[in-house]
Amino acid sequence: MAEARKIYVLNGPNINMLGTREPEIYGYDTLDDIAERMEDAANRAHVEIDFRQSNHEGHLVDWLQEAHAEGAHAVILNAAGLTHSSIALHDAIKAIAVPVIEVHLSNPHRREEFRHKSYVGMAAKGTIAGFGALSYMLALEAALEL
Repeated sequence: MAEARKIYVLNGPNINMLGTREPEIYGYDTLDDIAERMEDAANRAHVEIDFRQSNHEGHLVDWLQEAHAEGAHAVILNAAGLTHSSIALHDAIKAIAVPVIEVHLSNPHRREEFRHKSYVGMAAKGTIAGFGALSYMLALEAALEL
């Protein structure tokens, strides 16, 4: 039997605070809630999800490189605040052959001006934003079509 496709779901700084952090912007779903829904959808689609979160930029870079080394099918990346500042993540995405889908719960373009520039988005295959927790499910659907 063929090995299952693997999709990494990587989450950056403060995403572990979902459900309590600014729920008027990010909603009341916790990261565990999102992970559970994605895992259920992945099981139905016969793909493996590797769901991770770190508050440290270097971990995200390491995990992107790991996804490449393992031949992952795709990466779904919510770099959070690093989206707007991390050239290291931009370069890591450009350095790997795995398609990366940028995801955000809120729509950065409806927020502060400093959030309008995305170094991640400049390197990613595509971006899904503004649909709350549904953004992750839409990103998974897109990843399955790649």
